Amino acid sequence: MVDHDSADDPADDGFAAAWQEWHDAHERDRAAPHGFLAITAAHWLTADPQRFDDVPGAWSAQGDAPVVELADGEALTVDSHSITGRHAFGPIGIGAPVRASWGTDAGTAVVEIANFGGHAVIRPRHPDHPTLVDYTGTPTYAPDERFVVDAVFTAFDAPREVAVDTVVDGLETLFDAPGTVEFDLDGPRRLTAFRDGDGLRLLFTDRTSGVTTYAASRDLHVDAPDPDGRVRIDFNRAVNLPCAYTASAMCPLPPPENRLEVAVEAGEMIPR
Repeated sequence: MVDHDSADDPADDGFAAAWQEWHDAHERDRAAPHGFLAITAAHWLTADPQRFDDVPGAWSAQGDAPVVELADGEALTVDSHSITGRHAFGPIGIGAPVRASWGTDAGTAVVEIANFGGHAVIRPRHPDHPTLVDYTGTPTYAPDERFVVDAVFTAFDAPREVAVDTVVDGLETLFDAPGTVEFDLDGPRRLTAFRDGDGLRLLFTDRTSGVTTYAASRDLHVDAPDPDGRVRIDFNRAVNLPCAYTASAMCPLPPPENRLEVAVEAGEMIPR
């Protein structure tokens, strides 16, 4: 758990210090004024215009294109341009949300206009939302070099488009899976890896899931494999997905094969 007292070995101190610097930065990003802790709700759009308490305008979805109808005195800013009246955002790509902003008594609020699984949704983000204001940090295991493992990446014959379930019943999302990583952690293990920029993303559960770590999934970025397929996995940098903090998230769940039958006592734990 959170016990950052390390051994006297300078190498251990350096490892713990590097981890602490990384986690401090991750916490700052998580607690940003318009990060996911600021989300007040997830509003799924329909063909009929609807008004919501936490965002200006009446919102609808015309096909796969979100539309807002702003009343007199209402305005949003999109890409530094003020919009009024009726505005059609056009088709929103999956994984490519658009943001609009407006002023409130608490400062600037934003609304994320997104496409999840082919469904249009808006998620307002307010910097004074209690989930953000009351956030005091996420507990972690103390960094432990035992959970830094060398792995081998094996590419599939061709990258696979994998549909994975999400925490929202009936909603799936697609990931590009280029291959698997294999490693030893109290026995041989293998995980399906997803593409994540130039690196890889591992979604997994293990024997700590639902006990000391978040039950649905853990999320871990690893650097791209070297030309020989070697990659280092640092489970100390496993983090919680947004759904661990808010019911307004649509987080992906790991594929069934990414359940590790070992207790990975590293990384972030269940939020307070």
